[in-house]
Amino acid sequence: MTSTKNIPVRDRLIFAMDVPDTDSARRLVTELGDSVQFYKLGLELFMAGGYFELLDWMVGQNKKVFVDLKFFDVPATVAAAVKRLRNRGVTFATVHGNQSIMQAAAEVKGDVKILAVTVLTSLDRGDLDDLGFKCDVEDLVLSRARRALEAGCDGVISSGLEAEKLRQYIDQRLLVITPGIRPVDNRPSDDQKRVVSVEQAFRSGADYIVVGRPIRDAADPKAAAEAIQATIAGLFAG
Repeated sequence: MTSTKNIPVRDRLIFAMDVPDTDSARRLVTELGDSVQFYKLGLELFMAGGYFELLDWMVGQNKKVFVDLKFFDVPATVAAAVKRLRNRGVTFATVHGNQSIMQAAAEVKGDVKILAVTVLTSLDRGDLDDLGFKCDVEDLVLSRARRALEAGCDGVISSGLEAEKLRQYIDQRLLVITPGIRPVDNRPSDDQKRVVSVEQAFRSGADYIVVGRPIRDAADPKAAAEAIQATIAGLFAG
């Protein structure tokens, strides 16, 4: 079930750059050095200002960038936003909406791969009930993944708990990017609920994993990243 896509092994680790400002982000990129090649830039940094200047700087440092802003608006607005990401070195961008929203993003994606959010890893069965979804989490993930592929998206964001079923029932071309990775036991205060380990994610069929706090909050972030890279290298050896 391990991914067979032609992806450089060290690119399979995506670091979630969840820091308060772009100066902190630049310092962390420098500190991590060659231990991380791929970065996810999310909403916190976007609201801090200087997001696109940071993006361009990181591309200039030969880093891959994942724009995780979960575009969710009327289709024309989402399409206009995605167009602004083209031809500037962005690898992935996320959308979070219905069929027409996903299709609008996919139709104008250019050189950007569009990833559809299935079910956030911070949500469990109780949270879905609260949102009015009366179906099983796994069924909802599979349904959204099918619709994403039909809409022209390149992949999905999905917990490793559903990755294996995605590989069984959805087209193998679909990229599966798995957040909520916890190399060690989850902290009680952690807002991620549906989590898996590095090994679980890849053995279930994930193409990439997204890791944030276990690297960012480590005493030595670079050593923490290299330890995860070593685990990934072992899984894909040979």
